[in-house]
Amino acid sequence: MELQTSLFLIAPEILLAVGGLVLLLIAAWAGDKAARLISILAVAYLVGAGALVSPSLFALDAGGATAFTGLLQIDAFSGFAKLLILMCGISVLIVAPSYFDRVGAMRGELSILILFATLGMMIMVAAGDLLSLYLGLELSSLAGYVLASFLRDDERSAEAGLKYFVLGALASGILLFGMSLVYGFTGSTNFDAISTAISGDLSMGALFGAIFVLAGLAFKISAVPFHMWTPDVYEGAPTPITAFFASAPKVAALALTMRVALEAFGSQAFAWQQVIIFAALASIVVGALGAIGQDNIKRLLAYSSINNVGFILIGLSVATQDGASAMLVYLAIYAAMTIGSFVAVLMLIDGEGKPVEGIADIAGLSTTKPLLALCLAALMFSLAGIPPLFGFWGKFVVFQAAVEAGWVALAAIGIAASVIGAFYYIKIVKVMYFDDPAEVVTGKSDTAHWALLGLMTLIISPLGYFLTTWLGSWADKAASALMFAA
Repeated sequence: MELQTSLFLIAPEILLAVGGLVLLLIAAWAGDKAARLISILAVAYLVGAGALVSPSLFALDAGGATAFTGLLQIDAFSGFAKLLILMCGISVLIVAPSYFDRVGAMRGELSILILFATLGMMIMVAAGDLLSLYLGLELSSLAGYVLASFLRDDERSAEAGLKYFVLGALASGILLFGMSLVYGFTGSTNFDAISTAISGDLSMGALFGAIFVLAGLAFKISAVPFHMWTPDVYEGAPTPITAFFASAPKVAALALTMRVALEAFGSQAFAWQQVIIFAALASIVVGALGAIGQDNIKRLLAYSSINNVGFILIGLSVATQDGASAMLVYLAIYAAMTIGSFVAVLMLIDGEGKPVEGIADIAGLSTTKPLLALCLAALMFSLAGIPPLFGFWGKFVVFQAAVEAGWVALAAIGIAASVIGAFYYIKIVKVMYFDDPAEVVTGKSDTAHWALLGLMTLIISPLGYFLTTWLGSWADKAASALMFAA
């Protein structure tokens, strides 16, 4: 009976696993000519998984339920994160086929790899045990290594895949070492049991284990000082894959970091808070300063991603329910801004359909592609946190949580550092609107790109504030499940 209940609770994951295997057979039998069909079916599977996930956020109590004796936790928190991950995966699969068709590399395994990576991320955010955490993380990472090097004839893509693999293997080793220390000094790999074991005196070995686990996860969220892979991988990977890396895995890794820090090690928050504070402030500063000198828009967005991770980690560093809720609100807004930004980058193509990535090449875009320039400018201003765009609300709730928890100095430093970040976002707007037209971006984009870009631009516009009531209530429910579920 318990097995049947567990299988029912993980129905979305089962759907994706079976769907991935079915699509794998279709790809093997039909070859590349079925690549478009496979991408459509993959989107259908992701939509179906989203429908199965929704009750965990909208219908179930905040506490949720556990599957397989605590290996997985099906609650409002995992439901919130899964829906964000699925929406990011669907968005990427909508815009990816046209890009890979242009470069002559559209193959069926692209959608299958994204499907399995999404499955791994869904396991990650629902993990209630270090073992299920690692299984989900590796399933996601292994698919990611192949996706980064998907363009076989492109040296940059091959280099991105190799760097991601080597540094990812290093991070996995650090994570495994930390897990072994935690198990050795607490006697369990279950998050609840770990929390109980360290609720009294925290031994030095368990402390080192917790720090190593968080360090391994810091690589996955590209937080400083484990950020070195991000600019090279984001620049070298195909742009749709970069969009995927910057959104879905980032959401999953940050959600997993929240679950580990607040659930497994939450009873000893003071032991890791200083580490998180350092990573947050360092990521904000390094991300902002690193982006200033970039002339490639994908590298600039890579540093922007590092910068935004710093702001999100401020919510984690206060270790309160309000901080966790603020992180989830920021994550949702960040996902929309990131998807929108990379869709806009995908639409920067020349007359021959080749991608345009140089910032200088989009000079005067407002005169040649006024609507595209307007959407990209709105996204840049939103990433900078300039009101009244919705990106401002993400930063506001995070800083508000820090102030309410008594971390006024932390919020003040974050606000001051965010001014630096505004410079390179405004630089892109200045190039598009005030420089002489370069007339390089002359290619036409398809309807799917325009529809997705328009949707994301509407979400981050002032109209996005109509979502704050629902978004805030869902985030509060998810944060409550994370921190106070029995």
